[in-house]
Amino acid sequence: MKTLSIVVVLTLFAAFAWSLLPTPPRADAEQGSGGHARHAGDPTALADGTVLSVDRAASIVTISHGPLLNLGMPPMTMGFGVGDPALLGRIKAGDKVRFHAHAIGGAFTATSIEIAN
Repeated sequence: MKTLSIVVVLTLFAAFAWSLLPTPPRADAEQGSGGHARHAGDPTALADGTVLSVDRAASIVTISHGPLLNLGMPPMTMGFGVGDPALLGRIKAGDKVRFHAHAIGGAFTATSIEIAN
């Protein structure tokens, strides 16, 4: 009987200790979302943004953008290099745009930009 009591106590202790271990976040949970899962949508979809500046000499466009789903980035303002300098020929500061960006060689690069309708 004493052995059974020890086994029961050790089992309860182990179960309690196990419940105190940290758990990894759920894959569908977003930090700071109040427990609501983020709906990723189509990661190939174009992001919306507003062009703040265009530096044609450096091939950089600064965009205040919404979420970049394919990069897992929240809305923010940042500069993007462009793979094709011709993309900068048709845009100017103040334009509302839709664009797609990738991380290429450690830098965020706009691979397509179109003026939003």
